[in-house]
Amino acid sequence: FFFLRKIISSRSISSYLIMKFSTALLVATLTASAQAFAPQSRSVVKPALSAATLEAPKAEEATEAAPAADVSSDMAVEKDWPVEENFVKDSDRILPGRYNDKANSIALPFLPRPPALDGTHAGDYGFDPLGFSEKLDFFAMQESEVRHSRLAMLAAVGWPMSELLAPSWMLQNGCAPSVLNGVNPLSFLAIVGAIGAAGYFEFKTSLRPSASTPMGKLHEKDMSAVWKYGVAGDYNFDPLNWYSSCGDDFKGRKGLRDVELSHGRVAMLGITYFAAWEALTGHPIVENNMLFHPNALLPALVLGATAWSQIYEVTPLDQYPIEIKYTNEGEMKLISAQNSIKGVVDQVTDQGAKTKAQMDDLDDKFDIYAAPGKFASSVRSTYKYW
Repeated sequence: FFFLRKIISSRSISSYLIMKFSTALLVATLTASAQAFAPQSRSVVKPALSAATLEAPKAEEATEAAPAADVSSDMAVEKDWPVEENFVKDSDRILPGRYNDKANSIALPFLPRPPALDGTHAGDYGFDPLGFSEKLDFFAMQESEVRHSRLAMLAAVGWPMSELLAPSWMLQNGCAPSVLNGVNPLSFLAIVGAIGAAGYFEFKTSLRPSASTPMGKLHEKDMSAVWKYGVAGDYNFDPLNWYSSCGDDFKGRKGLRDVELSHGRVAMLGITYFAAWEALTGHPIVENNMLFHPNALLPALVLGATAWSQIYEVTPLDQYPIEIKYTNEGEMKLISAQNSIKGVVDQVTDQGAKTKAQMDDLDDKFDIYAAPGKFASSVRSTYKYW
């Protein structure tokens, strides 16, 4: 019995020790898990105090304050990134390289595209067969073209108007005074004065600052991805506020500059034609001209051009080869027009044949074809001087 009690007592002690050890192990495991998710505490080193003031040195205070700033920056959710001054998004400005994927010129598809003419600027269709864009100042040439375009548009209107409205003593045999037509002394003084005024204006404005004007600021924003020079021909002149008529953004403004240059180029060709025609023929441009006198030729040409455009179209000039082909419904419209004309001709022919048959029947009955001759003979017989 004593021996059995010893065994039971030893087993109870062993069970008690095992339970204590398991409890200690479980508590240690839970404590380690909790510490794993707890923020790590920084060990703060207590600065050494100065023997004279019992205060920490300032350098050590700054060193101790630095980790606190790092903690706050690391814990920040959002950061304020600095924004560049006058920043413009790509969606709000002209980006260079519009025609970089085209090897040939749009205006002259059989020639390679000049590298400087990549479609960035208004009026750029890759036309530079002599390579001026590679040899001369690009902005200066743009400025020169804009000025000549505007002068040519004024001259294209003023030249024929002077020949229609000006007194004869201002003209040269009915032609506008010019270098090729000749000038009288009064016209010479007027031309010299106009050229002098234009030269003075060009001298005063050739180096004008445009970035400070309202329109210049818009152009600086539009062209910020291209260069810093803005837009050629910018005089901050828009009294009727037409510059935003096609859209108050960089696309609308560039579109209007395209229109201006297109009209200016046509005007330069037109004024050259005026001068050459009058120099070669000696007759004013308004003489027997369908554009300045009422006639049926101009409306007929307009109708013909309109009808032609409904049937045929020209392929894009940047595609080789350039062809003239039917529009989507052009061939059907042409066949329909031919059938309509043929039907009208057949109808008129049939009606004419029926009318002729009726007249022949009346002639057989009443001899109507001879009636005019008999009437003329009877009238002559009444007067002896016929």
